[in-house]
Amino acid sequence: MSQASTNVTVTVSILGRDYQVSCPADEREALERSARYLDEQMREIRNTGKIIGSERIAVMAALNIAHELLSLDRNSGEAKQSIQRLNERIAKVLGEVRELRAS
Repeated sequence: MSQASTNVTVTVSILGRDYQVSCPADEREALERSARYLDEQMREIRNTGKIIGSERIAVMAALNIAHELLSLDRNSGEAKQSIQRLNERIAKVLGEVRELRAS
């Protein structure tokens, strides 16, 4: 069995506020990238000037990120279906080629 990863405390900055977050050591880089992405999204929303208040900005950023994630998931499913159809067509053509060679 593999040994559980040691947790580390990482300080991330979002909209100028520091937050300490604990995560497995091997996920530190992913956490930092995620925090930078969230910070960028929140700054973008804040800079439009249309939404005021950190809480509202955070909710809008969360909604935008959730939408991105769901769109990627949907597109991934569509890509998997396309690949499956192509695989079926390839298998059919290969079967026909084998039949022609056997005759």
